[in-house]
Order: sequence, then structure tokens, then C-alpha cells
Amino acid sequence: MKLSTQLTYAGSPRAAADQVVALEQAGLDSVWVAEAYGFDSPTLMGYLAAKTETVKIGSGILNLYSRTPGALLQTAAGLDNVSGGRAILGLGASNPQVIEGFHGVPYGKPIARTREVIEVVRMGLRREKIEYDGPSIKIPLPKDQGTGLGKPLKLLVHPERSAVPIYLASLGGKNVELTAELADGWLPFIYAPEKAQDVWGESLAAGAAKRSPELAPLEVVAGAMCAIGDDVKGLLDFARPMLALYIGGMGARGKNFYNALVCEYGYEKEAKEIQDLYLDGKKQEAEALVPLDLLEMVNLVAPEGYVKERIEGSRESGVTNLQIMPATDDAPALVRKMKELVA
Repeated sequence: MKLSTQLTYAGSPRAAADQVVALEQAGLDSVWVAEAYGFDSPTLMGYLAAKTETVKIGSGILNLYSRTPGALLQTAAGLDNVSGGRAILGLGASNPQVIEGFHGVPYGKPIARTREVIEVVRMGLRREKIEYDGPSIKIPLPKDQGTGLGKPLKLLVHPERSAVPIYLASLGGKNVELTAELADGWLPFIYAPEKAQDVWGESLAAGAAKRSPELAPLEVVAGAMCAIGDDVKGLLDFARPMLALYIGGMGARGKNFYNALVCEYGYEKEAKEIQDLYLDGKKQEAEALVPLDLLEMVNLVAPEGYVKERIEGSRESGVTNLQIMPATDDAPALVRKMKELVA
């Protein structure tokens, strides 16, 4: 099992990026750079590429709407070059609030668009002329649109690799099925290992049945806050704001994928109450309602023996890359300990 972390998109990402060098030396395998509606991910990924030597650098995630497939192709190729073949292209649909509210573009047909973007990016990395006629993506633009002067082009430069790994952030059944069919890796969020089979088992199996034999087995990157010790349980309170944000505020009523996931975990009543409070502006009250057992289930904050049990549970559920957010002043020491535990 590999070990990764995520660069925060709040505060000072540059300062957080500076710490990745020490984490790399401690044995970290990969780092993921989010963007949401904060700093863009590729800029920080390029900064990381210049400061590190071995750690893999993934976008966690770039949304599928605000950049054209051509721009995503250029980003993947450019980051792979400056990192010496260490880039991972993490993609996802995000949500309507961010796509339409921040980027000002329509949010529609996320599953179809995901397939189309993957196919175009892979085509481009192979330096094929891009001619694509999909439901939402048409390259070149048809002659009855625009000036009519568009013509098929291929990537001008030779990429570092002809296939940059593509990981998808997905939660819904059909999207997870598509992930298991097409992607190199899966980035689930608020991941509870003991619930994974019940929630996603059928979708993963259906996608795997259609998976090309040319693709390696699906990588799974999952995890959350991490702290080891006999008196660390109180640190779980630091995870409350993030979970409350996603369960309550990362989407509208009836259109919040994270809220729906927590309901599938068996917390329907709590999920509704958290969302109502959060959307009414009562964030602290929403945070207080996040169940302690949910916090324990989706984080790695416990004595060493129990953390080891949780690691094995994650491994059995299919996790190949354990993602940790160190809740300690000595993150490199925690990475070294976790490398021992996941070995």
C-alpha cells in the first residue's frame, strides 16, 4: 500500500508545498493538489515539481467543465514534463454550485462528459490528430458553428509519456461504474472501508467487467485525517468543520453528493439536520451534529493498534494508496510511522 497526502487549498498552499520536501524524504509516495474555487491546482503542481524529486504529483481534482479537453491535455502533458513523468491527472465533475456559480458554465451530463474528456486526453497524449464527435464535445468545432475554419490538430510537442494516469473523483453509482471501466485510479471522498462494498460494490464490479485488459487494475486512493496515540481522540473535532461543509454546504438540498453518501452510510437524520443548519448559516451547530462514530469511521485518529486495524480494513476494501492528513506538529515522523504500518 502506498501513502499520500493532500495539499490544503486554504491558507497558504505555498507554505504547505514547502513541507512536501520533508514528507518526500520521510517516504511519502504521492501528493494531491486540490483547487475547488481557491488557487488553481496546476500552478501549485508545477511548483511542487520543481521542489521535489520522487513524489508523484496529482491534481485532486481538476473539474471537467471550466477547462476544455484540449486545455486538460496540455496541462497533463506540461506537468508530466516538468515533473519528469510524475504527474497524475485527477478529474471530477465537481458540483453545479461551483461550476455554474464560480465558473459560469452549464453543469450537464457529467457521466457522458467524463468519458469524452478521458478519450480526448488519451488520444492527444498519443499525439493523434484530435477528431472527436461526442454528445457534448466536438473537435474540431462543426463548420456550422464558429467560423468554420477549425481543423484537426495534434499535440505540438512530444509528451514525457504517451499515457498520463487519469484518476476520477466519483461517488454516485453510474459514475463509479464508469471509473472502474475507464480510469487508472479512483478518488472516493468521505470513505468508510466497512461500507464500501455495500455502497459501491455492484458499481465497481459492473465497471470492472467492461474494463479494457490494456488497463492495469484500478488504483484506489482514500483516507483522511491521521494521528496516532492513546490520547488523540479529541483531534477528531478538527475534522468536524470539513465534514459539516461537505455534508451541509457542498451542494443544494437534493443535489449534494456527499450528503447522499452519508445517508447511504446510515445517517439520514443527521445528514438532513446538518444540511438544514449549514444552509441556514448555523455552521457551528452543524459541526456539532457530525456523529462521532462517523468521524471515527472515516479518519485514522486512534492508538497505533487500532490504526493498524483500520489500515487492514482499508486494504481489504480495495484501497491501494492510503491518503493521510497529518494532525501533528511532526508530519514527517507520522509519515515514517505510517509507512511502517502500511508495509
